[in-house]
Amino acid sequence: MLCFSCVPFAQLTVWELYEIMALRQEVFVVEQDCPYLDADGKDQDSWHLTGRNESGKLLCYTRLLPEGLAYDGYVSIGRVVSSPDARGAGAGKLLMQRSIEMCRCLFGNLPVKIGAQSYLLKFYEGFGFRPVGDEYLEDGIPHTKMILQAQQNENRHTET
Repeated sequence: MLCFSCVPFAQLTVWELYEIMALRQEVFVVEQDCPYLDADGKDQDSWHLTGRNESGKLLCYTRLLPEGLAYDGYVSIGRVVSSPDARGAGAGKLLMQRSIEMCRCLFGNLPVKIGAQSYLLKFYEGFGFRPVGDEYLEDGIPHTKMILQAQQNENRHTET
């Protein structure tokens, strides 16, 4: 069971920020052997979605970026990360579902654009994302841009 919380940067405690940065570094820098500058100046204008277990341990995280911060005309979900302790238990799927829901809630019905690690294309396609453009290298790791279109209005009422 995961308990999710989503707050803007200014509402993160220093302890929460430390846990988030530690998890991001554990996976993206150490595990993936990819030294890069994680503190890219976008955290301050983003929302931060955390998933914790019953004992309060941070198991998964995403950064939700408003329209224009990463891509003009799109909101974005970035820094998608699951703790090695949480893998294989469905935490990543729950995290992405909640991330998409929160983007719609926070930013409205805008399309979502991500830069996905290419080996995860099928994972993101399961949420409706579609690849756009060619594969590219980011910090030495193959990535592909993907877009989740805005939701179509399913409650259309037609007068007769």
